Amino acid sequence: MTTSDSGKARTVRIAQEPDADALLGRSPLAALVGMLLDQQVPMEWAFTGPLTLARRMGGDDPDAREIAAYDPEAFTELFTTKPALHRYPGSMAKRVQQLCQFLVAEYDGRAEAVWADAATGAELLERLNALPGFGTQKAQIFLALLGKQFGVRPTGWREAAGAYGEDGSHRSVADITGPDSLAEVRAFKQQAKAAAKAAGRST
Repeated sequence: MTTSDSGKARTVRIAQEPDADALLGRSPLAALVGMLLDQQVPMEWAFTGPLTLARRMGGDDPDAREIAAYDPEAFTELFTTKPALHRYPGSMAKRVQQLCQFLVAEYDGRAEAVWADAATGAELLERLNALPGFGTQKAQIFLALLGKQFGVRPTGWREAAGAYGEDGSHRSVADITGPDSLAEVRAFKQQAKAAAKAAGRST
């Protein structure tokens, strides 16, 4: 997923399901879509979504041009068919299609082109932040994931990723390499949520 090792599949263990993880490791678009889906659902559910979507579209790997051109109602049906791809399948189907339409318009349909020639972490963060459905936090987490697990490490990438780029942290999907680290990340998220809730009560 980098210019230096283009076409080289990475071994990841985010979805905790072999076929889904294999897809994430070889398909930049799958990783990007998984990150987009990673909100208000368990992380494994989100990152299994790209494989389920590809299979429902009749293939093994998702294709940005195909998704971008898909009939919106039919595409939504791919998400809502049980088991649904997301807790909010309708809205997430729209966001995935918007993301792919953006990739077609700006990057010739190639997800990896978003980061392939980014010279600095700040530039990469800006590009990720411009993607439909990506706010600053999601962009930083995906930047950290690219750096930690996919070898995409432009100058200053850790700084651009903020706390998510810290070595040895267990803050996000960027730090998941198996069941144990998944449990640590989940515990961190629960602690952060509890702290935010407590802070809200005290104000």
